[in-house]
Amino acid sequence: MDTVSSGVISAIGGTPLVELKRLVPSDCARVLAKLEFANPTGSMKDRMALAAIEAAEKDGRLRPSGTVVEYTAGTTGISLALLCAAKGYELEIVFSDAFSEEKLIMMQAFGARITSIKSDARQITQSLFREMIRTAAHISQRPNHWYCDQLNNHDAIHGYLPMGEEIWLQTNGRIDAFVHAVGTAHSIHGVAQSLWSHEPAVRIIAVEPAESAVLSGGPSGSHKIEGIGIGFVPPLWRHELVSRIMCVTTAEAKAMARRLAKEEGIFAGTSSGANVVAALQIAKELGTGATVVTIVCDSGLRYLSTDLYRTT
Repeated sequence: MDTVSSGVISAIGGTPLVELKRLVPSDCARVLAKLEFANPTGSMKDRMALAAIEAAEKDGRLRPSGTVVEYTAGTTGISLALLCAAKGYELEIVFSDAFSEEKLIMMQAFGARITSIKSDARQITQSLFREMIRTAAHISQRPNHWYCDQLNNHDAIHGYLPMGEEIWLQTNGRIDAFVHAVGTAHSIHGVAQSLWSHEPAVRIIAVEPAESAVLSGGPSGSHKIEGIGIGFVPPLWRHELVSRIMCVTTAEAKAMARRLAKEEGIFAGTSSGANVVAALQIAKELGTGATVVTIVCDSGLRYLSTDLYRTT
């Protein structure tokens, strides 16, 4: 039987769901982690990049030999770069030195052209994102350029509907809570819609940086959890699709990412650490017999140039 897939794009999705064994106390609910680093670029953003590009192709916004434009903390940019390389598009990325060097190198390896915005001491802030967005919007005015504009892209959410379906099937419908950090909010909303189509009682827990807890009504601030916490409420945020919002500090998220590697053998980034911090709290509250699912968003290989895994 032929088991060869048709191109790298066909490898997106269908990622494993594994139980955390050593981090979870015996008196807590079981915690399952969706290993999104099993996607081709090593992150869940492959899903939304595929959905966004295919929708733009379908309605003619993105034409053959066109150029895709996007602002990014790197993860979305890498996924778009993979899709553009596989489909034959050019890619203009607006990035910043606030994010890891590995992300820059990966985007360039796929052929992306980079415009870099200088940050304030490598802090992730609202003003940084606003400047990145402004710059990308300006570049997108060039002929035959399509602006992905992930924060305002309604098509991106469709990339995460299958993730919710996968979780439902992998748990055999036994899920009490889904815990996930918020960047654009597309992934948590897509999974929530899928899960609630099966069982409306599933709790949807949003996670954000404690230093910039804008979803919770707090002030915008700076933090170092890459990929989440843009410093303002995402334009397509839908509060009615979450049951609760939890805050996790950068220090807590980094410490948990290190524990994931040492105690579970799961090598992940800081946002994944934030997810697990919150998931363990929910597991404690729900107690034995319940099931909590969260996301390992990407691989720790993207953060080797940062202080996340450095011991000296």
